[in-house]
Formats: sequence, structure tokens, C-alpha cells
Amino acid sequence: MKNLLIIAAFFLFGAHTVHAADTIPVLPPEAPAVASGQPSWALQITPYMWAAGLDGNISPFRRGPTLAVEKSFSDVMDSLNFGGFLDIWARSDRFIFSGNLMYVSTSENHGTGLLPEITIPGLGSIPAGTSVDAEFDSRQFMATLQGGYRVIDTPQLTLDALAGARFWRISNDVTLTVNLGDGSVNGSYGEKFGWVDPVAGLRVFVPITEKLSLQAQGDIGGFGAGSDLTWSALATLNYVVTDHFSVSAGYKVLNVDYERSGHVFDTRLSGPVLGVTYRF
Repeated sequence: MKNLLIIAAFFLFGAHTVHAADTIPVLPPEAPAVASGQPSWALQITPYMWAAGLDGNISPFRRGPTLAVEKSFSDVMDSLNFGGFLDIWARSDRFIFSGNLMYVSTSENHGTGLLPEITIPGLGSIPAGTSVDAEFDSRQFMATLQGGYRVIDTPQLTLDALAGARFWRISNDVTLTVNLGDGSVNGSYGEKFGWVDPVAGLRVFVPITEKLSLQAQGDIGGFGAGSDLTWSALATLNYVVTDHFSVSAGYKVLNVDYERSGHVFDTRLSGPVLGVTYRF
């Protein structure tokens, strides 16, 4: 079952704790607009796989201990229940729409650490320095929506300028074992949090032959509105299989630094990507 899910997509999580995400889509080759006096329409849908490793610092619950995470792709897969990634891209004449969706469900994630003075629902007030053992299930949803304009449109090169927002929603169900001086107590705790980051970026496409092309895309955002900073970058080599299908392979990096209201989510995902595109 997990092998089948890998084909559909992939994300993160490992033995310590985690989540992060994002979001530059895998996009296949597409021809520049033709100056015909009529609007040129294009629509592409791309499910893709991202074989990413993870490193960073994350708190499994609000005001919980901040845990260092460093996981390879195989480590991340051990706790994956389901991961789905989808990119949607559309163009009308020189106007661009880009959408990227991600949903990930993981379980049996585990972390230990020392707590600050904290009150945990179901367990009450916990003194500072208390050792805690946490196991949790996590569900993560991310959507990046951008609109833009084709600044350069020639047979040799296209360049798109994009701006929009990246939406995050994290849900954690945590089971805690708190080690007190005279024994331990157990409790369960669920929480949800999310934020929105403004983002802006560029996308460049360069045809090499009739079927082969290169593409690069990057964005930057956050600026304290949601996260302190987020950025992503993607480079792919694309090959046209038929008039409607193409494949893309490359490398992607997604970085986010969020620390607010007792939550810490400072991570970087990086690794190879592989996408299959249907073009309407």
C-alpha cells in the first residue's frame, strides 16, 4: 500500500515529530502564446511525487519542547499514512493562474523533551523541567494560489511574474506521558493551527528541442505576516510524450520559518520530484 502511495505523492514526518510544507508545483513544457488576435487558452493538471528529506526544528504542540529533526526520505516514509500532491496551472492569453495542493496524514510520530511551565488540557499545570514523552497523529493541508502575467513570450523563452498566498492548516492529536517525580500520568490532547503567507515569484521556461525543455520557478514570502520567512525553488527537465501527456523530473526545495503563539515550525524539505501532466 505504501508503495502505491509513493507513486501518488509523498511528504514528511519521522520518529521525532514534524510537518512543513509547500509549495512550488511541478510544471511540464508548454508552448508560448500564438499571436492570432484571439485569446490563447491552456490548462494543465499534474499529480506528482516528491522524495524529500527533512531537517529543522518543530514543536509537537503549543508551548511544547522544540525538537530538532533530521530525516532521510526512507525515514519519513515509515510514518506516512497518505500523501497527495496536485498542481493546476492555467493561462488565458498572457494571464496566468497557478494552484498547488497538498494533503498529508501521518501517525506513530514520537518525541521526548523537557517542558517549560505549561498547562496541558487533561493533565493540568506541569512544572518547568518536567520530562514528557509524546506520540501523535498529524494531518497537514497546504494550498498555494497565485495569479500573474506573462512578461516575456517568445519561441525561445517565456517568463511569468506571479503573486498570491500560501495557506497552511495543521491538525495534531497528541498522547502524552508526563514523567513526574512520584510516577507518570497520561493524557490526550488535540489542537489545530494555521496561517497565511503572501508570496511572489517568477517562472521561466526554455525549450531545448520540440519535445525537451527546461523550467525553473521560485518564490519568496511570509515577511512576518504569517511565517517570518518562506521560500521555495524548483528546476525540472521536461519531455513531451504525446499532445496531451508529458513528464517532468527535477529537484525542489521548500523552506519555512514559523514561530508564533507558542508554535515552532522551522523546516526545510528538499529532494527529487517527478510529475506526470495531462494537458487540455
